[in-house]
Amino acid sequence: MNEQNLVETTKSYYDSTDADEFYHTIWGGEDIHVGIYELAGESIFQASKRTIQTMVSQLPPVTDKTKILDLGAGYGGAARYLAAKFGCSVDCLNLSETENARNEEKNRKVRLDDLITVTAGNFEAPPYPDEAFDIVWSEDAFLHSDNKPKIFAEVRRVLKPGGHLIFTDPMQADDCPEDVLDPILQRIHLKEMGSVSRYRELAAANGLNEMQVVEMPEQLANHYTAVLEELVRQESKLRSVVSAPYIENMKRGLQHWINGGHKGYLNWGILHFVKP
Repeated sequence: MNEQNLVETTKSYYDSTDADEFYHTIWGGEDIHVGIYELAGESIFQASKRTIQTMVSQLPPVTDKTKILDLGAGYGGAARYLAAKFGCSVDCLNLSETENARNEEKNRKVRLDDLITVTAGNFEAPPYPDEAFDIVWSEDAFLHSDNKPKIFAEVRRVLKPGGHLIFTDPMQADDCPEDVLDPILQRIHLKEMGSVSRYRELAAANGLNEMQVVEMPEQLANHYTAVLEELVRQESKLRSVVSAPYIENMKRGLQHWINGGHKGYLNWGILHFVKP
């Protein structure tokens, strides 16, 4: 699949009613990313919020003067957290118009629409001027790109000197055997996933210095297990708004992620770099 077709396929998927209703219902309606679980029985919403809080803890102080770009912002949960807590401005760039509409609606409800700007677009070509942002933020979005070098080049371009890139991503383990991830790659229409070593290479190639890389592969399996359990728990309710084939396909897909995580083929974590 070529790059343009991948972008269109990804957009079509996240714009679909099935995907929107599934993610909005199962993920708690705020975030679409992997959570950090500390307690048994913890909700997806709580774990997802902890991911945001953990990322913030790695950054220098955020103030009302800080300008943040969220790449692949989804429903905008991170943007609302950041804007509400620090009074900073956040630009959300996201491919899905359906997700963007929900994001804007939620921003208006909590009266943060003056601080959060939502733009429909591809994060491989962010429509912003050079050196416009203090922080580029992203959660579990880069995996959808087949042109990750372009993402890093654009991140460097839009970051101010001294600016920070912080992101999470489901990745393949650095020592992952060939072909074992085919069921997952076919599902997300990719030939390969990123990895910690690959992202380090791309950061270095674009002159970004590593601040911290925290690998938490166990949280990926924890999260997809929690999502599968929540899907099963709410399945009867979900079937009124989501098609049966989508639900069955999602169950199979989630199990592939869980299996890959338990076998050590997958990785997840927080990666933090800075532009000199």
